[in-house]
Amino acid sequence: MADALSIIPASVLRNLADKLYEKRKNAALEVEGIVKQLAAAGDHDRITAVINLLTTEFTYSPQANHRKGGLIGLAAATVGLTTEAAQHLEQIVPPVLNSFADQDSRVRYYACEALYNIAKVARGDFIVFFNQIFDALCKLSADSDANVQSAAHLLDRLVKDIVTESDQFSIEEFIPLLRERMNVLNPYVRQFLVGWITVLDSVPDIDMLGFLPDFLDGLFNMLSDSSHEIRQQADSALSEFLQEIKNSPSVDYGRMAEILVQRAASSDEFTRLCAVTWINEFVKLGGDQLVPYYADILGAILPCISDKEDKIRGVARETNEELRAIRADPAEEFDIGAILSIAKRQLSSEWDATRIEALHWIATLLARHRAEVLSFLNEIFDTLLKTLSDPSDEVVLLVLEVHACIARDESHFRHLVVFLVHNFRTDHMLLEKRGALIIRRLCVLLDAQRVYRELSTILEGEADLDFASIMVQALNLILLTSSELAELRVLLKQSLVNAAGRDLFVSLYSSWCHSPMATISLCLLAQAYQHASSVIQSLVEEDINVKFLVQLDKLIRLLETPIFAYLRLQLLEPGNYVWLLKSLYGLLMLLPQQSAAFKILRTRLKTVPSYTFSSEQLKRTSSGNPYMQILHHMPSMQILEDGDRNHDAGNVHNGINFALRLQQFEHMQRQHRLHARSQLQPRISTSSNLSQVGPAYPQPGMSAHLSAFQTLDLSRRTF
Repeated sequence: MADALSIIPASVLRNLADKLYEKRKNAALEVEGIVKQLAAAGDHDRITAVINLLTTEFTYSPQANHRKGGLIGLAAATVGLTTEAAQHLEQIVPPVLNSFADQDSRVRYYACEALYNIAKVARGDFIVFFNQIFDALCKLSADSDANVQSAAHLLDRLVKDIVTESDQFSIEEFIPLLRERMNVLNPYVRQFLVGWITVLDSVPDIDMLGFLPDFLDGLFNMLSDSSHEIRQQADSALSEFLQEIKNSPSVDYGRMAEILVQRAASSDEFTRLCAVTWINEFVKLGGDQLVPYYADILGAILPCISDKEDKIRGVARETNEELRAIRADPAEEFDIGAILSIAKRQLSSEWDATRIEALHWIATLLARHRAEVLSFLNEIFDTLLKTLSDPSDEVVLLVLEVHACIARDESHFRHLVVFLVHNFRTDHMLLEKRGALIIRRLCVLLDAQRVYRELSTILEGEADLDFASIMVQALNLILLTSSELAELRVLLKQSLVNAAGRDLFVSLYSSWCHSPMATISLCLLAQAYQHASSVIQSLVEEDINVKFLVQLDKLIRLLETPIFAYLRLQLLEPGNYVWLLKSLYGLLMLLPQQSAAFKILRTRLKTVPSYTFSSEQLKRTSSGNPYMQILHHMPSMQILEDGDRNHDAGNVHNGINFALRLQQFEHMQRQHRLHARSQLQPRISTSSNLSQVGPAYPQPGMSAHLSAFQTLDLSRRTF
């Protein structure tokens, strides 16, 4: 210290700490001259002493003017050293950088000025302090003082020039610092960072693309900045990097894919669009390299397919198709389980388009890797079943195709139908709203006869009798009305002459016994008219309730549709179809006379011709009723009295034992009656208890039910 004091005159030191800038500047020029003389003499020890004096007594002084003088003095000393400044930079630069954090804005300003002058002299030798200088400039870019910001910008431009022309810059040492700073939210700092990324990327010898995964997330984060300028700068930088990726033979797609997947779920629209665009390019460029990341990418793309922004939807759909077009092998890290998990999760999406694409993926995987997908069936099957309740018809139809593909194997087919019946049992709204759609589509995809046989087998042993009855009625209505089941109806019409028709009739009959009207409908369809008449006459008072009459109303109206045109044409030959006529009259007798169905059927029966008999035969008949005329003039058929319940005994056609079938029907109906009574008993007990504590009100009887039946438009009811 004493040696330095002897070198620099006291007046110079005094002026160096003066409050006036001009005096400090003149003193600095004196210091520059002294250091220049020492450097020329090669006396570096005394130069070191001068630098130490300026550092300890001035730059670290509690007095602001001393600190200002110390900074300008260090800059002057560096200028005096000229080409020999490199060996003293370790002493000169740290105290200047320390002043960047000074509380006095003027000191910070002079620190920028000093370092600017030091950098101009040191140039490439200055690079060893780059990280510390970058960190300091990063903070100063957001300084509260405008003058300090301006000074920092000037210094920043100089440092950029030095770095771009230097061959000593280490990108490896710089990247960790850049990665750390990329999460800063200050707009000035963000501009500073993007500026440096752009500059470094423009240097041919610096491989910024290789380190892109380290700061890519930060750039994407800037796309949602409130400042339009920052968003624009970040987008420009990203566009440049994407172009470089397209032209580069080697790119680390994996690490960046993980970042893009997260950014594709951003709440910011511009960020999502940019992320999806990058993913789209990656899928096109990366191909097989992205196989391990397929599931993650798919998880990002599927929600974007339903994005509110058209551009995002368009790019997402294109990416989805590109991804599905790539045929990957499970042996090549293609994780089918992970993709199925993503598809399963997206089936819960609120958007139809996303759910549809998720199902397309499951269908695609089934087509390409059936065995592998079936190994994960337990994990997705319940979700696929729940999707049958989806509000979108398109989703339901597509999930049915997936189910049909799974059900190609017998075990899975049985599994599907059992679970489907279970879902219908637990969710009556599903049966009411989607039942027809589901059953009809499955019949198309899996063969109608196979589906109906399996459903019948399951329902035959159904413990919930109420559900079994409802389900059979639903299946019967679909059978009678659906165009998809036309071949099944044709086969059933041949039940009395064809082995295949017989087997189908017998298979369905067992479960159709749960519903009297379904059984009667099946018999009419199979042209088993004598058995239909037997079933009708087997009905007792308990069977004929409002529900029964509703179903009967539907059947009467269906008899007027083209499906039963053959039956109506058979009425042209009442002599050959006496049991048909008897069955129809039996149904007529069960209908309330004031109901619309009664009038429809009676009108139809009035049109039955009597010209099949000779005029002489008609004269001998006391009644003008065609039915009575037929009974009177058909002795060859050995028709028994209507009241004889044994007329079906021993009746066997084409191997169908109708007597046994009638017993089966009556047994099932007894079970339903017992079940109905057991449910009615608690209600009776409750009514009895109420009558003891209050006035007795008349319970509605059958007449009330019939009145309600007559006033309702039953044709509009659905199962």
